[in-house]
Amino acid sequence: MPARPVPQVRYGGDYNPEQWPKDVWEDDHHAFDLAGVTTLTVGVFAWAHLQPAEDRYDFSTLDAIVERAAQAGREVVLATPSGAMPPWLARAYPDVCRVDIEGRRHVYGQRHNHCPSSPDFRRLSVAMASRLAERYAGHPAVVAWHVGNEYGGACYCAHCAAAFRVWLRERYGTLDRLNEAWNATFWSHTYTDWDEVQPPSMLSEHWRGPNHTAFQGTTLDYRRFMSDALLGGFVAEKAAIRARDTTTPVTTNFMGLYQPVDYHRWAPHLDLVTWDNYPPADTPLRTAARMAATHAAMRGVGGGAPIWVMEQTPSITASRDVNPVKRPGVLGLWTWQSVAHGADATLYFQMRQSKGACEKYHGAVLDHTGRTDTRVFREVAALGSSLATLGEGVLGARTPARVALLLDWDSWWAVEMTDGYNRHVSYVQTLLQHHRALWTANAAVDVVPVTADLAGYDVVVAPLLHVLKGDVVARLTAFVEGGGSLVTTFYGGRVDEDTNAFLGSPPLDDLLGVRVEETDSAAPDVTNPVTLLLGDDATTSAASLVFELLHPHDGTEVVGRYGADFYAGTPAVTRATRGAGEAWHVGTGLDDDGVARVLRHVLDRHGLVGPHADQPALEVVDRVQPDGTRYRFVLHHGDVPLTVTSQVEGTDALTGRVVCRGERLTLAPTEVLVLVDAAAVDAVDAADVADAADSAYVAGER
Repeated sequence: MPARPVPQVRYGGDYNPEQWPKDVWEDDHHAFDLAGVTTLTVGVFAWAHLQPAEDRYDFSTLDAIVERAAQAGREVVLATPSGAMPPWLARAYPDVCRVDIEGRRHVYGQRHNHCPSSPDFRRLSVAMASRLAERYAGHPAVVAWHVGNEYGGACYCAHCAAAFRVWLRERYGTLDRLNEAWNATFWSHTYTDWDEVQPPSMLSEHWRGPNHTAFQGTTLDYRRFMSDALLGGFVAEKAAIRARDTTTPVTTNFMGLYQPVDYHRWAPHLDLVTWDNYPPADTPLRTAARMAATHAAMRGVGGGAPIWVMEQTPSITASRDVNPVKRPGVLGLWTWQSVAHGADATLYFQMRQSKGACEKYHGAVLDHTGRTDTRVFREVAALGSSLATLGEGVLGARTPARVALLLDWDSWWAVEMTDGYNRHVSYVQTLLQHHRALWTANAAVDVVPVTADLAGYDVVVAPLLHVLKGDVVARLTAFVEGGGSLVTTFYGGRVDEDTNAFLGSPPLDDLLGVRVEETDSAAPDVTNPVTLLLGDDATTSAASLVFELLHPHDGTEVVGRYGADFYAGTPAVTRATRGAGEAWHVGTGLDDDGVARVLRHVLDRHGLVGPHADQPALEVVDRVQPDGTRYRFVLHHGDVPLTVTSQVEGTDALTGRVVCRGERLTLAPTEVLVLVDAAAVDAVDAADVADAADSAYVAGER
C-alpha cells in the first residue's frame, strides 16, 4: 500500500462514487492527483447502499472505494450514514419519522428526518456504526470517523415526550422544582404528575411558530433536551465505534452559528471539532468577518484546539433562491482564512457533482463533464499546490487571543422567544456586529462559552448576555476587578437560567454600576441619536430597536447620551470602574460605527488594536506553535489593489518573498501572504517540530 501523504493541511472533500460507474473512479483519482487531494470523506449518505434490507449488509462497494483511495495514497474520513435513513427503515418502523411542531407525523422523505428518541432508529443506526467499525477499524487509510451529518431539527412525538419527561426528572428531581423553574402558578400550569408534561408545540404552548411560546422556561428546556437527544444518537454511535477502535478521532460536522443545537453541550463528546462553511450572502467584508467569527466560535467549542472545515463549496451552493459563483480568487482567500483561524483540514462538498436530485448543480471540484481545464478546477489545483508548499509547520498551531467574545445558546434561545420588548432583535446579528467591530480592528478574538476560563484575556465582550448561569457574575466581577475590561449590552443579565426575571436588583447590575428602569422599543426604521464622549472625541451614532432608560450608580461615568424622545440627555452608555478594571454597558442598539468606536476605545486601553486597523479590507491573523514559531496570515478581502506601509514582517511561506516592516507593500484583490517569523524559525529545533507536527497529524490534532 502506498505511503500516506506527506503531512500538511488536509485537502479534499465529500466523495460519493457509489453514485456513478466504476470507470469514472479512475478519472476521478487522476484528477485528484492533479489537484493535490489528500483526503476523501466517504459513506455519508450510503445507508441504503450498505444495508439494502434490515437483515442484509453489503460492504463490497465501500470496500472498493476505500481500497481505491488507499491505493492512491489518500486518507479516508469514514462516515456512518445515519444522516439519511433508507426507505425500508421508515416502512418497517413508521415511528422513526419525526412529528413536527404542528403535530403532523411525517412520512419518508428528504434527510435528517428521524426521531432522535426512536428506539428502533437508535438500535439500527448503532448496529450500522458497529458493523462499519468492526470492518474498518485499524485500516491504515482511515484517519477519522464522521458520525451522522449536520445534526439538527426537532421532533414532538410520543417517544420524545416520554424522553423529555425523563430528562426533566434528571434535571429537576422533583415536580416542585420543575414548577418553580417554569413559574407554573402562571395560568394554572402547576403540574402534579410527570405524565402531565407535554412537549411545547403548536398544539400546546406555541403560536405563530417556534419562537412564540407562552412558557419560555418550558420551551428553553425542550430546546436543551432536543440538543441532548440528538447528542445521544452521536454518543451511542461513537460508543459502538470505540468498542472496536480506541484511537481514531470521532467527529461530526457542525454548522457554525446554528441555533437549534447547543454545540457547547456537545463539546466534551467530540475528539475533533469540524464544521461546514456556507456563509449567507452578504457584502464581501461582512461575509469575511462572519466566517472569521464562526471559525473562532468552532475553535471555542473545542477549547481552542485546531478545527477542520469539513465542507465548503468550490463554486456555488444549491439551496438558496440565488446561488452566485465564487469570484476568481475567492475560493483560495476563504480557504486561507480558515487555515489562519485554526483549520488543519479544509475539505469540499463535493468532489464530483451528482447527476440528479436537489444537489445536482451544487458546486464541485469536478462538474458533470469531469473536465480538469475549468476555472474552478484550476483554482482547486493551484490551492492544493500551495497547501503542499506550506507543508506541515502550521499543523497544530494555536490562534492566541486576548479578547473573548461570549456566545451563549441559552441566551440566544431566550432573547428570540421572549415576549415583550422587540422581536426584531437578532442574537446572532448582534453578536456578529460586535465581532465585526473587533475584526476590523484586527484584534485577535476567541469566541467562547460563558463557562470559559477568562484568565489570559484583557477584554471580554458579552452582547445580549440575557441568561445568567452558574457563577458567571462572580467570574466576570473577578475579571474586571483584576484589570480587565467588560462590555455588555441591552437585555444583559435580566433572567436566571430558568428564564425567570430576578426579583429585586439583577446580580449583574452591581458590577455594571447601573440600573435599568424602563426599556423602550421601536421599529427598525426609528433611530435615536446617541452622543458618545470617548476621551476628547465626541461623535454621534444612530441607535435603534432598543433603548434602555438607565440610572447610573454613584461613581459610574456616563459616556453616551440619548439625543431624542422624552429621555433625551439621559445615559445610553456607561462605564464603571471596578478595582483595576472597567465595566461598560451599552444600553441601546448602536449602529456599526457606534459599536466600533466603543470597542476601539476599549481595545486601545489594552494596546490590542492590531496591525493595519485603518484598512478594513486587510485581515491579519496569527497562528503560533508552542515553540514560538509564528505564522502571520495577511489576507486582502478588498476588490481593488491595496498599497500600505507594512506593519508586519517575515518570509512568505508560499513564495519565499521577504517582507520587511516599513516597506511599501502592494496586495492584489484576494492575495494572501503567509509570513513566517524569521527570528522564531531560527530558534526552532526542526526535528522536534517535525515530530510534533507528525504526531498531531496522525492523532487528528486533538
